[in-house]
Amino acid sequence: MKGKPAVARLLQELERTLKFELELEMKFGGGVPTTHIGDDIEFNFRGIISSCFEPHLTKYIEEELMQCLEKVVQEETWDTDEENLNNILSSSRELFLAIKNSYDKCKALTKNQTLFNLFKVFQRVLQAYATKLFFKLSKGGTRKQIEVLCTAFCFPCVLFDVVKLFFNTPMQVSGIDERLICYIVNSAEYCRKTSGDLAEEVSTVIDPHYADGVDMSEVQDKFSCVITKALMTLVRGLETKFDTEMQEMACVSWGTLDSVGDHSQYVNGIYTILNNSVPVLEKLLTPVYFQFFLEKLASSLGLRFYANIFRCKKISETGAQQMLLDTQAMEMILLKVPSLDRQTVSAASYSEFVKRQMSRAEAVLKGLTKANQQSVLDDFNKHAPRITQPSVAAEMPQPVPIPPAPPLEIIANSEDVTTRLATASY
Repeated sequence: MKGKPAVARLLQELERTLKFELELEMKFGGGVPTTHIGDDIEFNFRGIISSCFEPHLTKYIEEELMQCLEKVVQEETWDTDEENLNNILSSSRELFLAIKNSYDKCKALTKNQTLFNLFKVFQRVLQAYATKLFFKLSKGGTRKQIEVLCTAFCFPCVLFDVVKLFFNTPMQVSGIDERLICYIVNSAEYCRKTSGDLAEEVSTVIDPHYADGVDMSEVQDKFSCVITKALMTLVRGLETKFDTEMQEMACVSWGTLDSVGDHSQYVNGIYTILNNSVPVLEKLLTPVYFQFFLEKLASSLGLRFYANIFRCKKISETGAQQMLLDTQAMEMILLKVPSLDRQTVSAASYSEFVKRQMSRAEAVLKGLTKANQQSVLDDFNKHAPRITQPSVAAEMPQPVPIPPAPPLEIIANSEDVTTRLATASY
């Protein structure tokens, strides 16, 4: 054969060789003494010729599968066809069809070292596919961030920490991108589950001597990283859409509000964004991953809303009351998010989670109203009895002389009170 032999040709020759060895065994006996030559001599014809194929067959099968991987990824349209009932990428299905084809051919011929080597090839091919899915999700970052992610993906021990740093950067995600990311989540889950099923089947077929080395846990971990990164990309992308509303909140003249009315306009904007995105994501994600997404979204939005309060300047008591009303409206919106498309999640745990995320913002705003200032100071003094502070009168406080500065070790300022207030339970 000139050049590199085709895998099909190698398998054909291997099959012919195995049949020839079997014929020799049937004619001359295999593994049993023969009286024609001597009682002390045993012949075992299995593998005496076919073993020569093993060092070469695995190499060419790996090359063929890698070429198949490049082909299916290159031909992947990355389209999110609504007629696709499974909501997964075609490349993931085609790749496993190629793997199954190679596996079926190999197990029909041998269940020893060659099959074990082939399983190792499957591991490398699937890890390469997980890497390609991971890189597809990295297009929203800078070139430097993508290089760091690509390097970290080869080292699972540090990958999670690097991914967390990556997601501190805002990301722009369109509606089409959201659908594609959901397809990547589903494809990664399909590969994670199918690779585990493949390992289980191989371990029952292969020679027991090799069974302990049949393991796909590392491959499954890589696909799990892809799923986590994809879901967090959805959260970051959706959070970035709130930039205009958060800027609008920070620009409100909270110090000059005359009265408390309905919730502010920026709250309506946040609801509109959620209403446009959440139903689509719910239809594409499985219930487990959709709830994971909801909890991460509630956590992210709650923290951002809390941090945005400190960007607002000169918040009067009326402004604090209005902002508190907005906070409660935000909480109600997050609680209603699962029902935007009649999605049923674990209502009790999700409700408790949302309330816990919004409680910090409520605590700060309650502390800015006069009705709660005295209780805040009482609570502060209870934890620091050596510090004395003037009581807050029910009416507008009168100017008081500035007291002498206390010793440095017991200085208390408004930031200290606000910090304690933010951590206090109500």
